[in-house]
Amino acid sequence: MNKDKKMMWYTLAFMAFSTVWGFGNVVNGFVYFNGNQVIFSWILMFALYFVPYALMVGELGSAFKTSGGGVSSWIHATLGPKFAYYAGWTYWACHITYISSKSSGGLKALSWAIFRNAETYDSFKTIYVQLASLAILLIFGYIASRGLNPLKSLTTIAGTSMFVMSILFILMMFAAPAINPQATYVAADTSMKALLPEFNVKYFTSLSILVFAVGGCEKISPYVNKVENPSKGFPRAMITLAIMVVVSAILGNIALGMMFDPTVINESPESFSAYVANGSYWAFQRLGQYYHIGDALVVIYALCNVIGQLSTLVLSIDAPLRMLLDNEDARDFIPSKLLVQNDKGAYVNGIKMVMVLSGGIILIQSFVPGAADVLKQLNKLNSVCMPMRYLWVFIAYIAMRKAMQKFPAEYRFVKNQGVALFFGFWCLAVTAACCILGMYDEDLFTMILNIAAPVVLIALGIILPKIKASEDAKAAK
Repeated sequence: MNKDKKMMWYTLAFMAFSTVWGFGNVVNGFVYFNGNQVIFSWILMFALYFVPYALMVGELGSAFKTSGGGVSSWIHATLGPKFAYYAGWTYWACHITYISSKSSGGLKALSWAIFRNAETYDSFKTIYVQLASLAILLIFGYIASRGLNPLKSLTTIAGTSMFVMSILFILMMFAAPAINPQATYVAADTSMKALLPEFNVKYFTSLSILVFAVGGCEKISPYVNKVENPSKGFPRAMITLAIMVVVSAILGNIALGMMFDPTVINESPESFSAYVANGSYWAFQRLGQYYHIGDALVVIYALCNVIGQLSTLVLSIDAPLRMLLDNEDARDFIPSKLLVQNDKGAYVNGIKMVMVLSGGIILIQSFVPGAADVLKQLNKLNSVCMPMRYLWVFIAYIAMRKAMQKFPAEYRFVKNQGVALFFGFWCLAVTAACCILGMYDEDLFTMILNIAAPVVLIALGIILPKIKASEDAKAAK
């Protein structure tokens, strides 16, 4: 590529920032970690996990610059096709719980856009909400199976608008006291004692929320060699990204701390669930009140979220499945029935499997007492399952460094082999520990769901190659 066509490091930093970060991450951190106490945890997470994670991704992207399959391609090159299948399967399986949350999240956002309050949605019986969520899932599953993805083109627009709303919230909230000094604000305790978290069971079992929030930067790996002077430009972009994200997290938490009292959030399990489900909407609603514009901001935010949730639902049904089943190497481990395509090119039996698994989670949650608790459960379940795909990033990195002579790269995270392997194993251990610890919950039903979902999905991934082997054995007779 010509030099004049290469992007500057700060362009990549801003691209990555809009991909990795969102307002929901700020709200989750504030709610789960007792308000501004999360600032300490954000700083540690970025310094000890996110920065090395992002720089390792850069090295993988540089070493496998011609590979278009992402993590699966890295695993295929380093460990072979069977492990590549398991990496692809994990990426797909993680989206099963994610898909379950998108229909519920879309309904929640739609409720806020119409009724402009939390009470209406939360007052509905859980069985009715879950049946409506299941209906949305089935409708969008049909849309995906017919190759009709009308919301796909809106995904980028919705994602960009949500990012803009996140930055706008921080700027407007810091300006609010000057514009409306008569309004009621919370005076947060910013002493060192108040900012240090309590390292108890709740703290360690909630760390998966933060890992889930900062993960996913492997999406930017294809751009490592498109940056001018990658050996210097890429790490500069990633460190700038980390600084922007940690500043956004800190300022976002301070802004929320001016609105909400953490003691109110944690005064009861019901209050906690309500803030997990509605915190971001309440934040924009209160911001609109400070500026005397009513519910305009929360309606705009809710509508952006409706489009974002539903367009992501379509993409999450279709894209991860195609990434798994379109892979010629993975097909050697997948039963032939799952490879059946209709006249639109959609993997119909694969989509049916998604409907059964994601629909099963939705129906199981029909027994949860309240609609807000459903969203809280899905939030925690995603924080347990989604980071499982990051494990393969670190496995690929460790395998690549052990055979680094075979995989030359223009950019290296660190030159020292021992340091590189230490960070690879460190990030692998942190991710695995947070996923396992995140399964714990004081509510027995939630904990069973957090354990059962990944176990079932992993077991299914192990069983399918055995079914394929049985098919091949019968065909060979």
